Amino acid sequence: MPIPFQISGLNPQPFAHLHGLSDAELAQHHAVRYVADAKPGFPDRILMRDAEPGESLLLVNHEHLPVDSPYRSRHAIFVLEDALAAGNAPYRAINAVPEVLRPRLLSLRGFDAQHMIVDADVVDGREVEALIERLLSNDQVRYIHAHFAKRGCYAGLIERA
Repeated sequence: MPIPFQISGLNPQPFAHLHGLSDAELAQHHAVRYVADAKPGFPDRILMRDAEPGESLLLVNHEHLPVDSPYRSRHAIFVLEDALAAGNAPYRAINAVPEVLRPRLLSLRGFDAQHMIVDADVVDGREVEALIERLLSNDQVRYIHAHFAKRGCYAGLIERA
């Protein structure tokens, strides 16, 4: 029987203070505004979807693994500016892979309770369920971080449901 899993987007609250800032004000927070000009190409980490052409996103530096471990990590990510408005909930789905992951090469990293990598692999996003199953079948794996393999950016959190 397959292991139930949940994929989650980021909470918008830590980025909410950036909503509506001018480009100069964003620069003070080391953030840059982009307008999507292609799809796919600008993957949002809150709603877990590619931005539509013309939508505004913010490129921000985000600490996606704020733990006491050698794997503590941060990297640049996109967040849709409209996703930062009050009332937006992050993406969460059980046994469903968001479309933003499908067309991309992914790196999945399985972490244990001490936030150390137990296992990791690269997979075509169209076949990600098999790798999720393999990683979660290891009792040592507590959670999985998905990254877009080509740019190394954090993509989302995968946990047992």
